[in-house]
Order: sequence, then C-alpha cells, then structure tokens
Amino acid sequence: MAAVTPPGDSGAAAVAAVAAHRPEIVLMDVRMPEMNGITATERISALPAQPKVIVLTTFHLDEYVFGALRAEASGFLLKDTPPTDIVQAAKLVAAGEAMLSPAVTRTLIGHFSADTDASRRAAAKQALQALTDREREVATQVGRGESNADIAARLYMSEATVKAHVSRVLAKLNAANRVQIAILVRDAGLL
Repeated sequence: MAAVTPPGDSGAAAVAAVAAHRPEIVLMDVRMPEMNGITATERISALPAQPKVIVLTTFHLDEYVFGALRAEASGFLLKDTPPTDIVQAAKLVAAGEAMLSPAVTRTLIGHFSADTDASRRAAAKQALQALTDREREVATQVGRGESNADIAARLYMSEATVKAHVSRVLAKLNAANRVQIAILVRDAGLL
C-alpha cells in the first residue's frame, strides 16, 4: 500500500498520510514547506508499525545525508537515480537492506575515513584477511559504491553470485550493511 501526497505538500502532510494509510515504504523528499523531509522522517520513524523510508533529494549535502540516517531512513537516493533503480531500492529496503546512492556512499566513506590512523588501518586489513580473494574483490567494488549489477558486469559473474558473495562478506566481517563494508575497505587502503 502506498500513501501519496501531492507535489508541493508539506512534511506534515506526508506524516499525516503515512499515519492514515500505513504504507510499507515511503519515498520522502527533503525540501518541503512547513516541515522538511528529515523532520518528517523522524516523526514517521516514531510511529507504531513504522514504514521504511527512502529519502530522495536533488542534493547530497552532508547535512541531509547525516540527518536522514540519524532520522532512521533506510535509504538515501538522489533524484537523478533511474526509475528502475528506485524500484530496486524499494525492494531491497522492504527486505530489510539499507540502500545508499554511490555518491552518498562515497560521502560517508570520506567522512568516516578522513581520520584513519595506523591502528585503524591495521585493524581493517586484519578484518579483511578473513575474506577469500574473490570476496575481497567484491568488497572493494562495494566500497566504490557499485551496485550488484555493476559488480557482476565488472567481475564477470552473475548478480546472484555477487549477492551470495556480499552476504558472506557481511557475515565474515560482522557488518550490518554495505556502508560498513565500504568503510572497512577504505580504512584498509584498498580504494
């Protein structure tokens, strides 16, 4: 089920529509009158039976990215994301995955790895030793913000195989999502 608010409506109208219709997934704009999308996402996240929220915006400013993630958004995509990728992101988020556009992933990696020191680099390298060579190749592509389809094409494997490798990488690294893989890869100096 989807709750739709007309273009130009406020974040308050979006929160009211979500409360009334209880959708599973919400595509939330950041810039809206009265209440912005970050605040609306915070309010939606506080609702009982909260839906998953994917924030869509034209801008990938750090304040929007970090604000959306603090507000418990499950995804952050730029509005130039192709429609098929938005649909795929909604499916992934509905399945419990997090979804960030490649530009946003690079922003997060840059922020979290700017202060990487020798001990952090050594710890990341040690963690990545648990991976096979192929899993490390896949992890490196994840670190570059590549989608499963892009990784499959680049490494000459099927998307199902990539998905299996990503699942094993997540488990071996005890990582909750692709962003954590990307940060470890960056910390280890593989990017």
